[in-house]
Amino acid sequence: MHIILGATGHVGSSLAQALLARNEPVTVVTRDASKAEPLKTKGAHVAQVDVLDTAALHRVIAGGHRLFVLNPPAPPSTDTVAEERKSLYAIVAALEGCKLEKIVCESAYGAQPGNGIGDLGVLYDMEQELQAGKVPVSAIRAAYYMSNWDASLETARAEGKVHSMYPPDFRLPMVAPHDLGEFAARLMLGAAEASGPHYVEGPERYTPGDVAQAFSQALGRPVEVAVTPPEQWEQAFRSLGFSEAAAASYAAMTRITLENGEQPEKPERGATTLADYITALVRKSAA
Repeated sequence: MHIILGATGHVGSSLAQALLARNEPVTVVTRDASKAEPLKTKGAHVAQVDVLDTAALHRVIAGGHRLFVLNPPAPPSTDTVAEERKSLYAIVAALEGCKLEKIVCESAYGAQPGNGIGDLGVLYDMEQELQAGKVPVSAIRAAYYMSNWDASLETARAEGKVHSMYPPDFRLPMVAPHDLGEFAARLMLGAAEASGPHYVEGPERYTPGDVAQAFSQALGRPVEVAVTPPEQWEQAFRSLGFSEAAAASYAAMTRITLENGEQPEKPERGATTLADYITALVRKSAA
């Protein structure tokens, strides 16, 4: 049995579907069972558990052989780093005594030690904590999710603008969640041995200018990049409902990506292009 944490998100659901398509037994873990209904109809078992409930989570994980760990993102209105560390250590505690064959975990480009740097510090801690255990771990370091641009559809359609904190010509590794799910499925089904970190991105690297162009082609109207300068980053996050702590943390993470982002020479490459992803997003919104 494959146990999937974070199964109702972009990557977790793609992984679940990839395994189910191969007739593999899957249990998806979610706080809200209604969100997992589409996966249930495809044959997945659903375990309604809050990851902070260590005992309940332990019981679910103990019933499986392989585990996919995606630490759930905290609401941006909270101190996201503090909340995500709570869930991380609850997951680690739930693993105690579980006889798993293998763990695959979802990390990110740029994961590194540190506080107040958004997910980067928490995900680095996750890699370290899991690798310190007795179960073989394969870590995926995912590039910038193409799905992070989903929210830009509204402004691209209404204003002809894609808002970005990166310059229009900044080349950034990006990846479609579907491709991450497919790669994670290969690891889940692979040898029970430690591996990675595996860097996973799309067929090539893209810029915010490429994002605007993809929206322009898909929408049939001109779309340009509207750049938010660094001195306005924290205020921009706060205007979206981020707490003071989360705004500062995400601004620091953005700065790291812009000034010193990881760009490995030989990443694993998915098949989904940015243009294909944006086109599918626009079509789905119009359906």
